[in-house]
Amino acid sequence: FAVAPQLRPDDMQAVADAGYKSVIINRPDGEGGPEQPASADVIAAARAAGLAVEYQPVVSGGMTTDDVARFKQLLTELPAPVLAYCRSGTRCTHLFAAATEA
Repeated sequence: FAVAPQLRPDDMQAVADAGYKSVIINRPDGEGGPEQPASADVIAAARAAGLAVEYQPVVSGGMTTDDVARFKQLLTELPAPVLAYCRSGTRCTHLFAAATEA
């Protein structure tokens, strides 16, 4: 498992080439304004690169117990290794810490 800051569609092949099998997108669409890539575009590129991908938007500073439970479920269901991203990677790190403690 690893985290990253915002990724773009053109990053997905490099993610696959690095050996990751899955991507979790934790950044809600539109959070970063119009320059933020749409999750649908990242999902399409991830699938084209052979990655499993899940969109699980989590509001910064608003992580819920349901968010943690879903993240934990994704970590058990998705092929490993998994790379999760948000704006800076911090949100994903907090989700992972909470999911592994739960």
